[in-house]
Amino acid sequence: MAAKQILLITGGNTGLGYEAVKALYASATPYEILMGSRKISNGEQAIEKLKQEVKESSSNVSVVQADVTSDESLEKLVGGIESKYGKLDVLINNAGAGFDTQIQSGALSIREAYNASWDTNVTGTQVLTTLSMPLLIKSKNPRLLFVTSGTSSLIQTDLSEGIFARLNAAPDAGWPKQGQLNPVTSYRSTKTGLNMLMREWARILRNDPVKVFAISPGFLATGLGGVGAEQLKKMGAQDPAIGGKFIRDVVEGKRDEHEGKIVRSDFFDSPVQPY
Repeated sequence: MAAKQILLITGGNTGLGYEAVKALYASATPYEILMGSRKISNGEQAIEKLKQEVKESSSNVSVVQADVTSDESLEKLVGGIESKYGKLDVLINNAGAGFDTQIQSGALSIREAYNASWDTNVTGTQVLTTLSMPLLIKSKNPRLLFVTSGTSSLIQTDLSEGIFARLNAAPDAGWPKQGQLNPVTSYRSTKTGLNMLMREWARILRNDPVKVFAISPGFLATGLGGVGAEQLKKMGAQDPAIGGKFIRDVVEGKRDEHEGKIVRSDFFDSPVQPY
């Protein structure tokens, strides 16, 4: 039997992260899946659900505490992986959050929401990736994935068409603007920042064996940012399972020709997202 690949995914207990874990757990390739969750109890509940949905697997799955806004949490996490496994084969930086609806509701100030968004989506990702690099370098086939967003491109011009039409519709003229159904300004700005983070890691690791990707899984009904999954479906969002299987495909080498780029789900016409 092939040795299990050691795989860590942050935010693995819910949404797209859970679907990625599910797809990997159902794969014929054996993994030691470390499901990152801010709360251990949430991860344990997710694993119970997973084992009801996937009855047989060649992989193991366990929950690890992973709060990307806490250096202490991430240092303890990576230290535990080093002690137990001595390496890390795959790191999927999936954990993310959106706070735009909280700006709109007045629950957070603009500064509070933007700081929280960048801390979670970019800074925490950079901290974990940096801490994990010595373990990834020890792998025979290391992979580093960053989960980005289809709304993060600076040059794509078709964001007002197709599935993005309602998400990116311009509000009526005048000020102040009326509340938007799914505001994403701070979220998409952090994902643009994450794209550059991926490009920098691709540059830094160009002479190392680590394969680096950003994953643009499509508009999925995950409920991210406080907008309900059902409401997102009405806006054209797809089943998160599509994104989970796509992440598995990248992990298993099916998109290696796009290493160092933002790769998109087959749901899109183009396999690579323009920056």
